Amino acid sequence: MTTDSKVTREIMERFNNAFEAHRPEDLDDLIGEGCVLENTTPAPDGARYDGREACLNVWKGIASSANLVFEAEEIWASEDRGIIRWQLRWSEREAERVRGVNIMRVRDGKIVEGLGYVKG
Repeated sequence: MTTDSKVTREIMERFNNAFEAHRPEDLDDLIGEGCVLENTTPAPDGARYDGREACLNVWKGIASSANLVFEAEEIWASEDRGIIRWQLRWSEREAERVRGVNIMRVRDGKIVEGLGYVKG
C-alpha cells in the first residue's frame, strides 16, 4: 500500500467512525475546501452539495442523528480513492435498513469528493 493509500484509508476510517460514534464534530478536520457531495437522496440521482460548508452540514446532520446506526462492511483505499461499503439501520426491524457505498476522493489529507449510492 502506498503512502497515499495509507493516508486515504486513515481518512476513510476516521470519516466512518464519526458516523458510527455519532460524533459530527470529528468531521471538521476531514473535509476540504471545494468538496462536492452527491447524496443518496432524493431518488433517482440524489442532491448535489458544493463547498466545504454545504458538505459538512449534510454529513454532520446525518452523523448527529441518534436513531441512525451505521456499520461499515468494508473500507478500502487506493491512492486518492476510498470506498466505504456500509449498512444503515433506523430501527431494530430487519426490513428497516439499507446497504450502500460511498466513493470518496482525498486531496492533501482532506475529503474533496463523496459520491453516495444505496441498494434500493
